[in-house]
Amino acid sequence: MAVSMREVDPAFQGAGQKESNFLLYATLNINYFKALLMLIFTSWVTIRGIEVWRIENSKPVAVPEESYGKFYTGESYIILKTNTTKSGAFRYAIHYWLGKDASEDDGATAAIKTLELDAALGGRAVQYRELQQHETEKFLSLFNPCIIPEKSEPLEHKTRMFVCKGKHVAHVPCARSSLNHDDIFILDSKNKIFQFNGSNTSIQERAKALEVVQYLRDTYHQKKCDVATIDDGRLMADAEAGEFWGFFGGFAPLPKKTATNGRAIAVAANPLTKKLLDTHHCYLLDCGTEIYVWVGRSTNLVERKAANGAAEEHLRVQERPKSNIIRMIENFETVSFRSKFDSWPQLGDVVASEDGRGKVAALLKRRGLDVKGLVKKTTTEEEEEPQPFIDCSGNLQVWRVDGKVKTLLPDTEQSKFYTGDCYIFQYTYSGDEQEECLMGTWFGKQSVEEDRNSAMTQITKMLESVKFLATQARVYEGDEPFLFYAIFQSFMVLKGGLSHGYKNHISEKGLPDDTYKEDGIALFRVQGSGPENMQSIQVEPVAASLNSSYCYIMHKDVLVFMWNGSQTTTEDHELSERQLDLIKPDMQTRNHKEGSESEQFWEILGGKTEYPTQKILSTAETDPHLFSCTLAKGSNNIPHALSFFFFFFPKNLLTSGLFSSSSRRRVKGMYLYEIYNFKQDDLLTEDVYIIDIRSSIFLWIGQQVPPKTKTQALPIGDKFLVRDIRLEKLSLQTPTFVITEGSEPPFFTRFFKWDSKKTGMHGNSFERRLSLIKDGGRSTMNLKPKKRAPVSFGGRSGSEKPQRSRSVSFGSERPRARGRSPAFNALASKFDNPTQRNLSTPPPLVKKLYPKGNDSGGGGGGNLDTSKLPGNLDTSKLFSKSKAIASLTASFDKPTRDKLMPRSIKAVRSESTPKSDSNAKGTPLSSRKIGPLAIKEDANENKVEDEEGLKLYPYIRLTTSSTDPAPDIDVTRREMYLSSADFREKFGMTKDAFYKMPKWKQNKMKITLKMF
Repeated sequence: MAVSMREVDPAFQGAGQKESNFLLYATLNINYFKALLMLIFTSWVTIRGIEVWRIENSKPVAVPEESYGKFYTGESYIILKTNTTKSGAFRYAIHYWLGKDASEDDGATAAIKTLELDAALGGRAVQYRELQQHETEKFLSLFNPCIIPEKSEPLEHKTRMFVCKGKHVAHVPCARSSLNHDDIFILDSKNKIFQFNGSNTSIQERAKALEVVQYLRDTYHQKKCDVATIDDGRLMADAEAGEFWGFFGGFAPLPKKTATNGRAIAVAANPLTKKLLDTHHCYLLDCGTEIYVWVGRSTNLVERKAANGAAEEHLRVQERPKSNIIRMIENFETVSFRSKFDSWPQLGDVVASEDGRGKVAALLKRRGLDVKGLVKKTTTEEEEEPQPFIDCSGNLQVWRVDGKVKTLLPDTEQSKFYTGDCYIFQYTYSGDEQEECLMGTWFGKQSVEEDRNSAMTQITKMLESVKFLATQARVYEGDEPFLFYAIFQSFMVLKGGLSHGYKNHISEKGLPDDTYKEDGIALFRVQGSGPENMQSIQVEPVAASLNSSYCYIMHKDVLVFMWNGSQTTTEDHELSERQLDLIKPDMQTRNHKEGSESEQFWEILGGKTEYPTQKILSTAETDPHLFSCTLAKGSNNIPHALSFFFFFFPKNLLTSGLFSSSSRRRVKGMYLYEIYNFKQDDLLTEDVYIIDIRSSIFLWIGQQVPPKTKTQALPIGDKFLVRDIRLEKLSLQTPTFVITEGSEPPFFTRFFKWDSKKTGMHGNSFERRLSLIKDGGRSTMNLKPKKRAPVSFGGRSGSEKPQRSRSVSFGSERPRARGRSPAFNALASKFDNPTQRNLSTPPPLVKKLYPKGNDSGGGGGGNLDTSKLPGNLDTSKLFSKSKAIASLTASFDKPTRDKLMPRSIKAVRSESTPKSDSNAKGTPLSSRKIGPLAIKEDANENKVEDEEGLKLYPYIRLTTSSTDPAPDIDVTRREMYLSSADFREKFGMTKDAFYKMPKWKQNKMKITLKMF
């Protein structure tokens, strides 16, 4: 990069990370040892995250951290955001924000200083011009939940009003004319904050606006202000509506917006390709709402400043001052920019010059300091082993699919998959707070469509039987995630297949049946990282299948060979020995090292040929990206004109051509929007979200999503893979996980700072967020409701009075004037002297949100009587997810084996003592539609029933594998029919002690004893 560091403002000497600071001082000819001392003994190295400067007197001045997020309309700011990728490389984004009242000189200074800051960071930053009220989503995500620019620091609180449009929050005049039906408005008075919801706004928009309400209350009212929500057109709703309209002189209907028809003009297009960009020049790409400035790496600082000015001049000529300008350097293009081109080569991690970093890193390492991120990883450096983020000692069941039939596999066969077959697996394990269940399908490369469709149909029925509480996984052969291997521990893929569909397919095609036979010729590649993660993959028995980075097992009749590649380790050899015990136990083995093979070995493989030496690389996990998925109701895809300009310094802009493209990320049938710097609160219960880590994708389905959409989750994931939003060359067979709200597994929650209590709330996203602001979420949790009568499946109890509507007349015990609602009284109090009138204004009824009744029952409107429950008992912990899973295991084949546990764990656990129950957590009831009556019964399950009158049976007749099962028993509570002596013998405790344990622990013990 041809930029002199002497042109960089001194205010930026310390911006970014250690990496950037060392490069800066090295470029300024500062001694490396001196730079090291500055790092150790000074505090100029900044923390990763956000840094802000304000332009004062044409110079950048650092803003203190406690003032981050405060912006003034007459100022200009520079904001630096630093991220670290999984590979250790640093990514920089620079935003320069211009207030609407800022001077042109300050704006020009901010643009120039942004280029200097980019130079200080090595010329790698993507730069964004942000205009007040037209900021990019990426910028607004840095300051949650919003920014509210002020003219000056307010000395005292004044009533004011804001309009919320997504994350954009703007001041508007506090007048009725500012209100409309299409937006959400927030009226911030001294003692109360009102949120006015336009009738055309969505639940999601209202929920997001409540974040702004909470921000105003916490920031300007010290968390001591009341909050009220006003629905458009509902004057008679409650007293708060009258109080709200009193600020505008009384209620009057809002005018309806006149609809206008827009028209888009198509422009002739030629394909955009990467070859059009020359490293010695700068280019502009005009996409309507955004204009990109692409800077070649061989350009100098003067040319780059001129290109920035040319972009602003281009917008001024076209009278488009609100468009955003995004500037980037060659090799650091954003995904949105690359997506405008028909072809773009795959990018790796590009880092700045490594000159001098090795010396500094060595000095730091000697002093025991962490040098991660300072130097680029070498290709030979061992990558960290991925983590499964799941308990690998759970219970596994596997079925092989054969047409419309599925067969439960015995323990000895459930880890042996054939490439021509399809399989269904169910894995139950202990989660962070409850029993979890993972159900999935595995499709072999040569499996037939009939078996694949049948597998999907059957697993859908299994998921429906547990009300989609289980996580769903879809896995293809060759693209298995590490999580899958960790569950199976020892996994084997064999050639051929056993299903009738596969046999018929090869017969029709005239193909040979190469299904694995123990007495035939077979070659296996052994891979994995340890005893709990090892695989044997059968490959073609030819020399070309060998690889110097792996160990192989080959057998022919009674001959068994073990071949160790030259690049394998002793750990690899140990894994090969373990796999040999599974493939050919108790057989004499002939060991061969690469380069010392016998003639017989090569003869079996058909002769010696060349073979690869490099390890087969799996798809690496990248940083997570969250996308909101909105299903389209129509095909209203209006194309935006896209123009491409070539800038040649020092002449003016020259038009190279016009092109047509869509700047919206639209897949057929749905729209995708990336959420930057995401958090758990971004997941709204009405929507579908996708997390992309390249090696896998995760679909999160909210509780309020329509049931039909829940069953179509995998097709939504397929559309996402086809679109490949981030241009990662995603495989269409990328592992896909479907997670339902309230049943999030640990390998999903690891992407967030997760609070499981939020998933246990009821109501839509707006009601939940309003409850969090008003009462900390108690009204939407599964807490003990007030005055709730016992329920029956016949509907509302006769003794229960119907809930009173807030707009009906009150009884004689609360008299008031006819026709006067609470809203009317509140409105009148704004204009009347309260000492002269005594209007009765009953307090508004608080809307309580309770779980709905059981869909399958007859009394969906019933309520739960919790009056007899202990005061410290949280009713959200009465249910375990295993209760729902029991309905599945009762209708499907039962396992005939103990829990699958790694060999290294079994030995330890057999000697260890049970964990204390004091820290055990219950299962949140979440948003599951489980009947109130079932809840009452479950609450009494822990009571030990009297054995008098209860017929007892011997243990052998109560097991799931009994040949003479006991008749007329509750199969979900088989242990209840054991005598006290038999119970103590089998469970090692009394019935009282057993029923005091958490439900998930009870089920684990019953599974071990084959009583579940």
